[in-house]
Amino acid sequence: MRDKDLIEVGILHYPGVQMAAVLGLADLFTVAQRIAGGHVTSGMAALRVSHWQQQDSENDLVRIEDSHPAATTMPNVLILPPSLEEPISPEAAAPYSDWLRAQHSSGTTLASVCAGAFLLGETGLLAGRTITTHWLYAEQFKSRFPDVHLDIDQLIIDGGDTITAGGLMAWTDLGLRLVDRYLGAAVMIDTAQTLLVDPPGRQQCYYSAFAPRLAHGDTAVLAVQLWLQKTGGKEIALADLTQRAGMEERTFLRRFQKATGMTTTEYCQRLRVGRAREILQNSRVPMERVAWDVGYADPGAFRKIFTRIVGLTPSEYRRRFSVG
Repeated sequence: MRDKDLIEVGILHYPGVQMAAVLGLADLFTVAQRIAGGHVTSGMAALRVSHWQQQDSENDLVRIEDSHPAATTMPNVLILPPSLEEPISPEAAAPYSDWLRAQHSSGTTLASVCAGAFLLGETGLLAGRTITTHWLYAEQFKSRFPDVHLDIDQLIIDGGDTITAGGLMAWTDLGLRLVDRYLGAAVMIDTAQTLLVDPPGRQQCYYSAFAPRLAHGDTAVLAVQLWLQKTGGKEIALADLTQRAGMEERTFLRRFQKATGMTTTEYCQRLRVGRAREILQNSRVPMERVAWDVGYADPGAFRKIFTRIVGLTPSEYRRRFSVG
Protein backbone atom coordinates (compact mmCIF):
# COMPACT_ATOMS: atom_id res chain seq x y z
CA MET A 1 0.00 0.00 0.00
CA ARG A 2 1.24 3.48 -0.88
CA ASP A 3 2.01 5.84 2.01
CA LYS A 4 -0.45 8.39 0.62
CA ASP A 5 -3.23 5.86 1.20
CA LEU A 6 -2.42 5.61 4.93
CA ILE A 7 -3.96 7.57 7.80
CA GLU A 8 -1.64 7.42 10.80
CA VAL A 9 -3.20 7.39 14.26
CA GLY A 10 -0.55 7.82 16.94
CA ILE A 11 -1.06 6.92 20.61
CA LEU A 12 1.23 8.65 23.09
CA HIS A 13 2.71 6.80 26.06
CA TYR A 14 3.51 9.22 28.90
CA PRO A 15 4.12 8.73 32.66
CA GLY A 16 1.03 7.26 34.32
CA VAL A 17 -0.85 6.59 31.08
CA GLN A 18 -3.72 4.11 31.36
CA MET A 19 -2.53 1.09 29.40
CA ALA A 20 -6.05 -0.33 29.13
CA ALA A 21 -7.01 2.72 27.09
CA VAL A 22 -3.82 2.54 25.01
CA LEU A 23 -4.41 -1.10 24.11
CA GLY A 24 -8.17 -0.64 23.78
CA LEU A 25 -7.73 2.16 21.27
CA ALA A 26 -5.28 0.07 19.26
CA ASP A 27 -7.76 -2.83 19.25
CA LEU A 28 -10.65 -0.55 18.25
CA PHE A 29 -8.71 0.75 15.25
CA THR A 30 -7.69 -2.80 14.31
CA VAL A 31 -11.35 -3.87 14.31
CA ALA A 32 -12.31 -0.78 12.30
CA GLN A 33 -9.60 -1.50 9.72
CA ARG A 34 -10.76 -5.09 9.36
CA ILE A 35 -14.35 -3.90 8.86
CA ALA A 36 -13.23 -1.25 6.37
CA GLY A 37 -11.50 -3.98 4.35
CA GLY A 38 -14.88 -5.65 3.88
CA HIS A 39 -16.53 -2.52 2.51
CA VAL A 40 -16.63 -2.14 -1.25
CA THR A 41 -16.02 1.62 -1.19
CA SER A 42 -13.12 2.36 -3.49
CA GLY A 43 -10.30 4.68 -2.49
CA MET A 44 -10.82 4.20 1.26
CA ALA A 45 -7.67 4.91 3.25
CA ALA A 46 -6.13 2.42 5.66
CA LEU A 47 -5.20 3.13 9.26
CA ARG A 48 -1.59 3.04 10.42
CA VAL A 49 -1.63 2.67 14.22
CA SER A 50 1.57 3.75 15.99
CA HIS A 51 2.65 4.04 19.62
CA TRP A 52 4.99 6.88 20.60
CA GLN A 53 7.24 7.11 23.66
CA GLN A 54 10.15 9.19 24.88
CA GLN A 55 13.40 7.22 24.86
CA ASP A 56 15.61 7.56 27.96
CA SER A 57 16.49 11.21 28.62
CA GLU A 58 16.19 12.32 24.99
CA ASN A 59 13.48 14.85 24.16
CA ASP A 60 12.58 13.26 20.82
CA LEU A 61 9.77 10.75 20.81
CA VAL A 62 9.90 7.63 18.66
CA ARG A 63 7.55 4.91 17.52
CA ILE A 64 7.84 1.89 19.78
CA GLU A 65 5.08 -0.07 17.98
CA ASP A 66 3.84 0.36 14.44
CA SER A 67 1.31 -1.50 12.30
CA HIS A 68 3.12 -0.32 9.11
CA PRO A 69 6.81 -0.03 10.10
CA ALA A 70 8.01 0.52 6.52
CA ALA A 71 5.75 3.55 5.95
CA THR A 72 7.07 7.12 6.06
CA THR A 73 3.93 9.02 7.09
CA MET A 74 3.62 11.34 10.08
CA PRO A 75 0.61 11.15 12.40
CA ASN A 76 -2.65 12.61 11.16
CA VAL A 77 -3.80 12.52 14.78
CA LEU A 78 -2.02 11.98 18.10
CA ILE A 79 -4.04 10.70 21.03
CA LEU A 80 -3.17 11.59 24.65
CA PRO A 81 -4.93 8.80 26.60
CA PRO A 82 -6.23 9.04 30.19
CA SER A 83 -4.17 8.42 33.30
CA LEU A 84 -4.92 6.34 36.40
CA GLU A 85 -2.73 8.67 38.45
CA GLU A 86 -3.09 12.36 39.27
CA PRO A 87 -3.04 14.59 36.16
CA ILE A 88 0.46 15.06 34.80
CA SER A 89 2.42 17.89 36.41
CA PRO A 90 3.84 20.82 34.40
CA GLU A 91 7.34 19.48 35.10
CA ALA A 92 6.54 15.98 33.83
CA ALA A 93 4.72 17.41 30.80
CA ALA A 94 7.59 19.70 29.78
CA PRO A 95 9.50 17.10 27.65
CA TYR A 96 6.36 16.52 25.57
CA SER A 97 5.04 20.06 25.10
CA ASP A 98 7.44 21.33 22.44
CA TRP A 99 7.18 18.08 20.48
CA LEU A 100 3.38 18.16 20.55
CA ARG A 101 3.35 21.81 19.43
CA ALA A 102 5.67 20.93 16.57
CA GLN A 103 3.44 18.05 15.51
CA HIS A 104 0.41 20.34 15.65
CA SER A 105 2.11 23.03 13.56
CA SER A 106 2.82 20.34 10.96
CA GLY A 107 -0.89 19.59 10.64
CA THR A 108 -1.38 16.83 13.22
CA THR A 109 -4.66 16.85 15.15
CA LEU A 110 -4.15 16.49 18.90
CA ALA A 111 -6.76 14.53 20.86
CA SER A 112 -7.03 13.94 24.60
CA VAL A 113 -9.09 11.70 26.85
CA CYS A 114 -9.95 12.50 30.47
CA ALA A 115 -6.80 13.66 32.34
CA GLY A 116 -4.89 13.66 29.06
CA ALA A 117 -6.36 17.16 28.67
CA PHE A 118 -3.81 18.39 31.23
CA LEU A 119 -0.94 17.33 28.97
CA LEU A 120 -2.68 18.96 26.03
CA GLY A 121 -3.24 22.09 28.11
CA GLU A 122 0.49 22.38 28.80
CA THR A 123 1.10 22.95 25.08
CA GLY A 124 -0.72 26.29 25.29
CA LEU A 125 -2.79 25.34 22.26
CA LEU A 126 -6.08 25.31 24.18
CA ALA A 127 -6.04 29.00 25.19
CA GLY A 128 -9.38 30.58 24.33
CA ARG A 129 -10.89 27.25 23.24
CA THR A 130 -13.77 25.28 24.72
CA ILE A 131 -12.77 21.74 25.71
CA THR A 132 -13.87 18.96 28.04
CA THR A 133 -12.26 16.64 30.56
CA HIS A 134 -13.53 14.40 33.36
CA TRP A 135 -15.99 16.31 35.51
CA LEU A 136 -14.06 15.38 38.66
CA TYR A 137 -11.08 17.39 37.36
CA ALA A 138 -13.06 20.53 36.51
CA GLU A 139 -11.88 22.78 39.35
CA GLN A 140 -8.29 21.55 39.12
CA PHE A 141 -8.23 22.18 35.37
CA LYS A 142 -9.77 25.66 35.68
CA SER A 143 -7.21 26.60 38.33
CA ARG A 144 -4.31 25.42 36.20
CA PHE A 145 -5.56 26.68 32.81
CA PRO A 146 -7.75 29.74 33.50
CA ASP A 147 -7.61 30.85 29.85
CA VAL A 148 -9.35 27.66 28.65
CA HIS A 149 -13.15 27.39 28.58
CA LEU A 150 -14.42 24.14 30.10
CA ASP A 151 -17.72 22.44 29.26
CA ILE A 152 -17.88 19.27 31.34
CA ASP A 153 -21.45 18.50 30.26
CA GLN A 154 -20.05 17.38 26.92
CA LEU A 155 -18.46 13.96 26.56
CA ILE A 156 -16.54 14.92 23.42
CA ILE A 157 -15.76 18.29 21.82
CA ASP A 158 -14.35 18.29 18.30
CA GLY A 159 -12.48 21.48 17.54
CA GLY A 160 -11.09 20.26 14.25
CA ASP A 161 -7.37 20.40 15.02
CA THR A 162 -7.99 19.46 18.66
CA ILE A 163 -10.46 16.93 20.07
CA THR A 164 -11.12 16.40 23.77
CA ALA A 165 -13.09 13.58 25.40
CA GLY A 166 -14.34 13.62 28.97
CA GLY A 167 -14.54 10.47 31.07
CA LEU A 168 -12.03 7.72 31.73
CA MET A 169 -13.81 5.37 29.32
CA ALA A 170 -14.51 8.06 26.72
CA TRP A 171 -11.63 6.66 24.66
CA THR A 172 -14.30 4.51 22.99
CA ASP A 173 -16.19 7.65 21.93
CA LEU A 174 -13.00 9.30 20.71
CA GLY A 175 -11.93 6.20 18.82
CA LEU A 176 -15.28 5.97 17.05
CA ARG A 177 -15.21 9.69 16.25
CA LEU A 178 -11.84 9.22 14.54
CA VAL A 179 -13.06 6.15 12.66
CA ASP A 180 -15.98 8.26 11.44
CA ARG A 181 -13.60 11.04 10.39
CA TYR A 182 -11.11 8.88 8.50
CA LEU A 183 -13.05 5.77 7.39
CA GLY A 184 -16.62 7.06 7.22
CA ALA A 185 -19.88 6.70 9.12
CA ALA A 186 -20.71 3.22 7.80
CA VAL A 187 -17.46 1.75 9.13
CA MET A 188 -17.91 3.62 12.41
CA ILE A 189 -21.42 2.24 12.95
CA ASP A 190 -20.32 -1.30 12.11
CA THR A 191 -17.37 -0.95 14.50
CA ALA A 192 -19.62 0.26 17.32
CA GLN A 193 -22.03 -2.63 16.75
CA THR A 194 -19.20 -5.16 16.66
CA LEU A 195 -17.78 -3.86 19.95
CA LEU A 196 -21.25 -3.44 21.51
CA VAL A 197 -20.63 0.20 22.44
CA ASP A 198 -22.80 3.25 21.86
CA PRO A 199 -21.85 5.34 18.82
CA PRO A 200 -20.87 8.98 19.57
CA GLY A 201 -23.71 11.12 20.84
CA ARG A 202 -23.66 10.52 24.59
CA GLN A 203 -23.10 13.44 26.93
CA GLN A 204 -21.02 13.50 30.10
CA CYS A 205 -23.86 15.23 31.96
CA TYR A 206 -25.71 11.86 31.86
CA TYR A 207 -23.14 10.56 34.36
CA SER A 208 -21.63 13.49 36.26
CA ALA A 209 -22.68 14.09 39.84
CA PHE A 210 -23.06 17.60 41.24
CA ALA A 211 -19.75 18.45 42.91
CA PRO A 212 -20.20 21.93 44.44
CA ARG A 213 -17.25 24.17 45.21
CA LEU A 214 -16.59 23.99 48.94
CA ALA A 215 -12.95 25.10 49.20
CA HIS A 216 -13.57 28.74 48.26
CA GLY A 217 -12.79 30.14 51.73
CA ASP A 218 -16.04 32.08 52.27
CA THR A 219 -17.24 30.61 55.57
CA ALA A 220 -20.61 32.40 55.51
CA VAL A 221 -21.45 31.01 52.07
CA LEU A 222 -20.14 27.58 53.08
CA ALA A 223 -22.54 27.52 56.04
CA VAL A 224 -25.45 28.16 53.67
CA GLN A 225 -24.19 25.46 51.29
CA LEU A 226 -24.03 22.88 54.07
CA TRP A 227 -27.56 23.76 55.15
CA LEU A 228 -28.82 23.47 51.58
CA GLN A 229 -27.10 20.10 51.28
CA LYS A 230 -28.81 18.95 54.45
CA THR A 231 -32.25 20.07 53.27
CA GLY A 232 -31.76 18.90 49.70
CA GLY A 233 -32.20 22.41 48.34
CA LYS A 234 -35.89 22.46 49.19
CA GLU A 235 -35.75 25.50 51.46
CA ILE A 236 -34.61 28.29 49.17
CA ALA A 237 -36.46 31.38 50.44
CA LEU A 238 -33.96 34.18 49.97
CA ALA A 239 -34.78 35.66 53.37
CA ASP A 240 -33.78 32.38 55.06
CA LEU A 241 -30.53 32.17 53.09
CA THR A 242 -29.48 35.73 53.85
CA GLN A 243 -30.37 35.29 57.52
CA ARG A 244 -28.18 32.20 57.77
CA ALA A 245 -25.36 34.00 56.00
CA GLY A 246 -25.79 37.14 58.11
CA MET A 247 -25.64 39.44 55.08
CA GLU A 248 -27.66 41.92 53.11
CA GLU A 249 -29.44 40.39 50.15
CA ARG A 250 -27.33 41.95 47.40
CA THR A 251 -24.08 41.16 49.20
CA PHE A 252 -25.11 37.56 49.78
CA LEU A 253 -26.16 36.96 46.17
CA ARG A 254 -22.90 38.45 44.88
CA ARG A 255 -20.71 36.45 47.28
CA PHE A 256 -22.64 33.21 46.74
CA GLN A 257 -22.20 33.39 42.97
CA LYS A 258 -18.54 34.34 43.29
CA ALA A 259 -17.86 31.42 45.66
CA THR A 260 -19.93 28.71 43.94
CA GLY A 261 -19.93 29.82 40.31
CA MET A 262 -23.73 29.80 40.11
CA THR A 263 -26.83 31.54 41.43
CA THR A 264 -28.73 30.22 44.44
CA THR A 265 -31.53 29.05 42.11
CA GLU A 266 -29.13 27.12 39.87
CA TYR A 267 -27.38 25.64 42.90
CA CYS A 268 -30.62 24.38 44.44
CA GLN A 269 -31.83 23.01 41.12
CA ARG A 270 -28.68 20.90 40.84
CA LEU A 271 -29.08 19.65 44.41
CA ARG A 272 -32.68 18.65 43.70
CA VAL A 273 -31.82 17.00 40.40
CA GLY A 274 -29.00 15.11 42.09
CA ARG A 275 -31.45 13.71 44.62
CA ALA A 276 -33.95 12.91 41.86
CA ARG A 277 -31.30 10.90 40.02
CA GLU A 278 -30.77 8.77 43.12
CA ILE A 279 -34.51 8.11 43.42
CA LEU A 280 -34.85 7.29 39.73
CA GLN A 281 -31.93 4.86 39.85
CA ASN A 282 -33.08 3.02 42.96
CA SER A 283 -36.87 2.99 42.93
CA ARG A 284 -39.92 2.71 40.73
CA VAL A 285 -42.01 5.41 42.41
CA PRO A 286 -44.17 7.46 40.01
CA MET A 287 -42.61 10.52 38.39
CA GLU A 288 -45.02 12.88 40.14
CA ARG A 289 -43.86 11.51 43.50
CA VAL A 290 -40.21 11.93 42.51
CA ALA A 291 -40.88 15.57 41.62
CA TRP A 292 -42.70 16.18 44.92
CA ASP A 293 -40.04 14.43 47.01
CA VAL A 294 -37.27 16.68 45.68
CA GLY A 295 -39.27 19.89 46.08
CA TYR A 296 -41.28 20.43 42.89
CA ALA A 297 -45.06 20.71 43.09
CA ASP A 298 -45.25 20.95 39.30
CA PRO A 299 -44.05 17.73 37.58
CA GLY A 300 -43.79 19.61 34.28
CA ALA A 301 -41.36 22.14 35.73
CA PHE A 302 -39.35 19.31 37.30
CA ARG A 303 -39.14 17.47 33.97
CA LYS A 304 -37.98 20.60 32.16
CA ILE A 305 -35.26 21.41 34.70
CA PHE A 306 -34.10 17.78 34.94
CA THR A 307 -33.80 17.49 31.15
CA ARG A 308 -31.86 20.76 30.86
CA ILE A 309 -29.32 19.73 33.50
CA VAL A 310 -28.95 16.01 32.75
CA GLY A 311 -29.57 15.93 29.00
CA LEU A 312 -32.17 13.16 29.35
CA THR A 313 -35.78 13.24 30.49
CA PRO A 314 -36.46 11.63 33.89
CA SER A 315 -38.08 8.65 32.14
CA GLU A 316 -35.14 8.22 29.77
CA TYR A 317 -32.73 8.47 32.70
CA ARG A 318 -34.61 5.79 34.65
CA ARG A 319 -34.65 3.43 31.66
CA ARG A 320 -30.91 3.83 31.12
CA PHE A 321 -29.60 3.85 34.70
CA SER A 322 -32.15 2.07 36.93
CA VAL A 323 -30.59 -0.66 39.07
CA GLY A 324 -33.96 -2.29 39.59
